[in-house]
Amino acid sequence: MSGTTRAGQRSPYRQGSRRMTDTLTVSVLGTGIMGAAMARNLAGAGHAVRAWNRSRAKAEPLAAVGAHVAGTPAEAVEGADVVLTVLYDGATVLDVMRQAAPALRPGTAWAQSTTAGLESAAELAAFAEEHGLAFYDAPVLGTRKPAEDGQLLVLAAGPVQGRDTVRPVFDAVGNRTVWTGEDGAAGTATRLKLVANSWVLAATTAAGETLALAQALGVDPQHFFDAIAGGPLDMGYLHVKSGLILDDRLSPPQFAVTTAVKDARLIVQAGERNGVRLDLAAAGARRLARAEEQGHGEKDMAAAYFASFDETPPA
Repeated sequence: MSGTTRAGQRSPYRQGSRRMTDTLTVSVLGTGIMGAAMARNLAGAGHAVRAWNRSRAKAEPLAAVGAHVAGTPAEAVEGADVVLTVLYDGATVLDVMRQAAPALRPGTAWAQSTTAGLESAAELAAFAEEHGLAFYDAPVLGTRKPAEDGQLLVLAAGPVQGRDTVRPVFDAVGNRTVWTGEDGAAGTATRLKLVANSWVLAATTAAGETLALAQALGVDPQHFFDAIAGGPLDMGYLHVKSGLILDDRLSPPQFAVTTAVKDARLIVQAGERNGVRLDLAAAGARRLARAEEQGHGEKDMAAAYFASFDETPPA
């Protein structure tokens, strides 16, 4: 499609006035699972990275790839061409950007990649307008491994003028960028992210429940996989998430239960506020929350499997 760029070409300045040898200064605010991986890929692409995280220990390893680890958000955004936020939720983003505000330069591009929800997306766009920032609503699809490999899918909305500045950032962290509109404040990229996440979380929930039922009925999961192999019911994602459960590889998480709980609730809220009942999403949100209450919050979201049992399932 015409709104898609492929980072496989790896020529980030191909459509702009910058030379190929030019680099950007990118401030990465939030260096958790996703943010740290994105910062590493930005540094690997030759950009100057200034990183900040509320827990500095999570940002310190980035110094080994040449990133400047800042003590405050304001220090991190000093001199930045692009500010990239990869934090927990919209409220956190707004708080951190307010701390960064004294050092933000008008005209700076802000790529907002936190899954923030529709209400927060509008609030963040308003903050950008107040401070004269070029706002790009830019959530990403992918988990730890795609983030580490620079293979995320970037969903982006924002002004055409200025895209040549953020395009190299998106190319460094992802293998594809899908542009959904020219007005970041409209939240079209966030809307698409919520739709995509509703499918991801539903598939994750279904995989866990299927394995739980197999466990309860004494069915070898491999017999199920063999039964659907190669047909329309087969699905790569089913094997990925089932493998994490069956092989006890839920830690470290590709995407943690705690974060999935937050995203699931944002999906349910979006449906409610737009007159749609999302029964599966609501049930999935409760299931994830139950797994979190059971102590699985820091495991991969596939650990929602444990919510099928009142006690630890038998081996």
